[in-house]
Amino acid sequence: MNNTQSKLPRTERNPELTRQAILDTAFMEIFRNGFQGMRLENILTETGLTKGALYHHFKNKQTLGYAVIEDIIQPMIESIWVKPLEASNNPLDTLQTVIKTLPDMKPDELIQFGCPLNNLVQEMSPLDEGFRKRLDAVMSLWHESTKAALQAGVQSGQIRQDTNCEETAMFIMAAVEGCIGLAKSSQSLERLRTCLKSISGYLASLTIDASNR
Repeated sequence: MNNTQSKLPRTERNPELTRQAILDTAFMEIFRNGFQGMRLENILTETGLTKGALYHHFKNKQTLGYAVIEDIIQPMIESIWVKPLEASNNPLDTLQTVIKTLPDMKPDELIQFGCPLNNLVQEMSPLDEGFRKRLDAVMSLWHESTKAALQAGVQSGQIRQDTNCEETAMFIMAAVEGCIGLAKSSQSLERLRTCLKSISGYLASLTIDASNR
């Protein structure tokens, strides 16, 4: 999770740097307070930018929120889940590794505020179709990459042939988000670790015993 909040001088002339600073700061504002609780004036204060500079890149709060999903949250999901699975020759081992390391990914923020993707899904999907479509696209990307990795594991003989990869991918996503939600409600890193262990146990049950291969 990107926590960069660069205070740029008002004379900053690097458009890409300016846009990224706005996005990084907006992400943290949304992560802490929700999209509806995000205040553009806080972003201006944190970045040191003028309203003109902000509106040059994002015409309103809504378009800024959309960009946070597309340019911050989606790449985050790709980095944590999609790319490791795409590069893996053993999807179960890769999933186990990702799940075991989740508590070490900015644990204070994860425990305190929860999952930024799921937070926005819960908050904005019922309220704004643009948010819903963009968030669903990220969820679908996560699901499809997990399903494809599981299917590859079935085809290579690493995962049981009777595994329903589509349902299993959905279950893994739901279980991970549930564990993060439980940890958030209790503000407990230990609860997150304990809950994730159950997912690891489930994944282990999908493995074909070496003697049966």
